[in-house]
Amino acid sequence: MSGEIETVKLVSVEKHEFILDRKAAMVSGLIKSMLSGPGGFTEQQKGVIEFQEISTPILEKVIKYFYYKLKYTNSTSEIPEFQIEPEIALELLMAANFLDT
Repeated sequence: MSGEIETVKLVSVEKHEFILDRKAAMVSGLIKSMLSGPGGFTEQQKGVIEFQEISTPILEKVIKYFYYKLKYTNSTSEIPEFQIEPEIALELLMAANFLDT
């Protein structure tokens, strides 16, 4: 690779850190533009993105979805339903919209 960081650290509002594969993080349009856009974002250089409005449980669920999406995109097998607990559905929808997921 051309010096690209292989992992990305996402940080929730409570400062909980999640380290995930760059490929999984790129499922998000927002994260993809931050990490590969022409602007030279600080996030691009450090591989760390802090979210001031996304809580730890919501960010964790979003990351699970990133891996789910990676695994089942272009899959020819039956795709299991991605489980979303009703009590977090609205907050998760807002985070997914913000992240362009």
